[in-house]
Amino acid sequence: MTSKKYFTTLTLCSLIVFCLSLNAQIDPGVYISDVDNVRHELKITDGYMTHSVYETSPAKFIKTTGGFYTVQNGSLDIKLEFNSNFENDGQKELSIPFAMEKGQLTLKGDSPLVFTQSKHVKQELDGQWLFATRGPDTGQERRGDENARKTLKYLQDGRFQWIAYNTETFKFHGTGGGSFSSQDGAYIEKIEYFSRDDSRVGAELKFDYELKDGDWHHRGKNSKGEPMYEIWALRK
Repeated sequence: MTSKKYFTTLTLCSLIVFCLSLNAQIDPGVYISDVDNVRHELKITDGYMTHSVYETSPAKFIKTTGGFYTVQNGSLDIKLEFNSNFENDGQKELSIPFAMEKGQLTLKGDSPLVFTQSKHVKQELDGQWLFATRGPDTGQERRGDENARKTLKYLQDGRFQWIAYNTETFKFHGTGGGSFSSQDGAYIEKIEYFSRDDSRVGAELKFDYELKDGDWHHRGKNSKGEPMYEIWALRK
């Protein structure tokens, strides 16, 4: 191979690598960035993500955003479904430069954040669930993706988050999250942030669950100690 052909080939290979890096996909999972007392937590699946920010000690909720994303030219472009700070910033879309390397995700910008991917933990209730109706199921009307008012519960790699929001008005109704386990019909949440009441952080809530005809039947007591029976549908 002549020197000219060698350098041409090398240049083409470098260009291909560069183009691939610009459109690199993000490995689905949970990503954590701890800066002093502030935790940033990302949950990412193929095409959807949430970003929650909260102080750990003492506990204090700061904000959360989430929605559908695409990756293009080294940028994470997000069409938000919810934004807890919408009344202040009016943001419905975000475009964030990023880099992905060796399990670490860097969100660039004025204040870059480096996230480390958490260990994958597969559990039975993993996924995104939309609140459908109160139980028992007697054929009553259900809520779904076609409704503007939504309550989403996002379970991934041992971490959970619920968010109540309206996609038409962008009104934010609340969120909470932390760690969870689901095994042998027992679902347990440990709250690490709660937008409505920081004092609830540290509480452990235990529920019974059953998967029936693709729905999650969720029974127990809510954070106020009141009995509840909810039915959640897996988001398609």
